[in-house]
Amino acid sequence: MAKVTLVFAALLVVLGLGGFYAGYLHDAGWHPTALIPMWIGLALGLFGFLAISPSEARRKLFMHINVTIGLLGFLGGVISALHGYGHARSEGIEPNYIALTSQGILAVLMLNYVYLCVRSFIDARRSGKV
Repeated sequence: MAKVTLVFAALLVVLGLGGFYAGYLHDAGWHPTALIPMWIGLALGLFGFLAISPSEARRKLFMHINVTIGLLGFLGGVISALHGYGHARSEGIEPNYIALTSQGILAVLMLNYVYLCVRSFIDARRSGKV
């Protein structure tokens, strides 16, 4: 599961950088909050790399940290997207669709990641590896 974590980390880094530069090209402004998926991806990558270990206790610790980061990333993406959309609609302005898309993709990626982690934890428990 640690190698899958590294794949999700790379996807999040690409998402963060893509959203950052797309926002710049769209309205000629730098929005550092667009880099949040990149920072989440870097954290997942760091702990995913640390989870590649022969020590079962170390692997379990870092994968539990990663699934917690994934869950927080999912919640943050959903809450930010809903808040941004609701705020734009209440103000009568057009929502920032680049930000909404980036937040939606973050939420979907993190939901899938958390699902895969939970399935992996359940399978490990059932197989008696834990």
